[in-house]
Amino acid sequence: MTENGLLQITLYFVALLLLAKPLGVYMAAVYENRPIFLKRLLAPLEAGFYRLSGVNPEQEMRWKDYAAALLWFNLFGGLFVFALQMLQAYLPLNPQQMGNVTVDSAFNTAVSFATNTNWQGYSGETTMSYLTQMLGLSVQNFVSAATGMAVLVAMIRGFQRTHADGIGNFWADLTRGTLYILLPLSFLIALALVGQGVVQTFKPYQTVPLVGQVSTATENTTQTLALGPAASQIAIKQLGTNGGGFFNANSAHPFENPTPLANFLEMLLLILIPAALCHTFGTMVGDPRQGWAILSAMTLVLISLLFITVGFEQGGNPALTALGVEQSVSVDQSGGNMEGKETRFGIVNSVIWATATTAASNGSVNSMHDSYTPLGGLIPMWLMQLGEVIFGGVGSGLYGMLIFALIAVFVAGLMIGRTPEYLGKKIEAFEIKMAAVVILIPAFFILGGTALAIMVEAGKTAVANPGAHGFSEILYAFSSAAGNNGSAFAGLSANSPFYNTALGIVMLFGRYGIIIPVLAIAGSLAAKKTVPTTVGTLPTHTPLFVMLLIGTVVLVGALTFVPALALGPVVEHLIMNTAQ
Repeated sequence: MTENGLLQITLYFVALLLLAKPLGVYMAAVYENRPIFLKRLLAPLEAGFYRLSGVNPEQEMRWKDYAAALLWFNLFGGLFVFALQMLQAYLPLNPQQMGNVTVDSAFNTAVSFATNTNWQGYSGETTMSYLTQMLGLSVQNFVSAATGMAVLVAMIRGFQRTHADGIGNFWADLTRGTLYILLPLSFLIALALVGQGVVQTFKPYQTVPLVGQVSTATENTTQTLALGPAASQIAIKQLGTNGGGFFNANSAHPFENPTPLANFLEMLLLILIPAALCHTFGTMVGDPRQGWAILSAMTLVLISLLFITVGFEQGGNPALTALGVEQSVSVDQSGGNMEGKETRFGIVNSVIWATATTAASNGSVNSMHDSYTPLGGLIPMWLMQLGEVIFGGVGSGLYGMLIFALIAVFVAGLMIGRTPEYLGKKIEAFEIKMAAVVILIPAFFILGGTALAIMVEAGKTAVANPGAHGFSEILYAFSSAAGNNGSAFAGLSANSPFYNTALGIVMLFGRYGIIIPVLAIAGSLAAKKTVPTTVGTLPTHTPLFVMLLIGTVVLVGALTFVPALALGPVVEHLIMNTAQ
């Protein structure tokens, strides 16, 4: 790695950690309903929402009521997006006269955006009208992110409260997360992106003359440039760990990501809120050290895997080296494996994005993961398979990591013969059973979905690259869907009835099959008493616990997915190195 690459990585993580604390403190104030500056401006609007919807924000909900409200809200949101796609040909703000979307693609997209997955089996600039992009997809970007944060806050209240029946009010948590956190930050980010050249317009696509002539069978002298209200969607796409691009090339497209500054800002936004929520957690439970311990575990894993991926990508393809292709670093080139990467970003910026977007459940890309070296592509895939808990989605990453923390203290308790405790709450049979459900559901749907796809003809015919890499493409798709990530190995033609339906079902279980047991744990913890700390209590803010937590996350991921990874990326790596 060059000094410049090391400087870029250092700058990225320094900026992230410097911003995490102030944003985390602010979000804790929002969810604890403490006075903040924006309250003076937006409190009447918040109160108006409650009056119109008949909601009493002070009314506590039991975990089952909280879960029911969440599921109904997300159901109607998904149905609305589905209807928009099925009727978009008859609706306004459709200057390119986009037709209605097919039923299976509309189902997949509606589920994808409602679950914060943002998997896209379609090309945005040739499929979706401006209205569908704004009123359907962008709105879901906000509310799906706010939903994840609401579930996290409900779980935090489980640790805060004693002998309580309620874990908060879903409607209040949803509204405050959207109104005071996501909307104002997205507005500022959208302005910054517009200033960098990201498009934001209602004009139809523009036809422009080519700067340089292209020699083809028929001489083309013009090109059609896809436009649209992109900046407003890109802001929340990154901030809310959504990831759905306005254009098919996502953030590799110059209209989504035009400059080095825009690229750095969008990369930073990938994990900014997940990092800040760690401090929110520590603040709300009354011990900031707990938040820093979780953040330390996440950061150590991400940095380690980032350097491994940079090493594989910078090392290049040995098969090309044997053919005399120059892949070493020089003043003229970045060297390494540049296939599928923008020359304006290079390897380090591409890898930072690839690892951060799969560590978070974002899924946006500025390079094509399908073109990474076999083991370079294995790392983003494995980050998703760990459960999207290394930062993860807004809210969902941290409540997933807290599940691993419960398992870690349970394992530690078994080793010393003591009932495990975490933040003053005894972790008993019910919590561990629910935690096991959270761990097993993604693994079941990733491995089961992959097995189904390689057995049926509709699954196999969509693979453009046979052999180990084709298997990796399918495994990556189901890992992305179950982890609510949304990124893809691009060689899989997934916009088919089989994959649209199968991946849509996996997204639903990957999102709500996790949320329900997490809320059940929150309700159980809130009803418990707080036990005093004794000399036998395992400290959960120390470096020892950080290592225990990392070990728990890595071992669960490794033991579950190593056989499948051996059939895909590992075999492909061996083939690549023996084909010289």
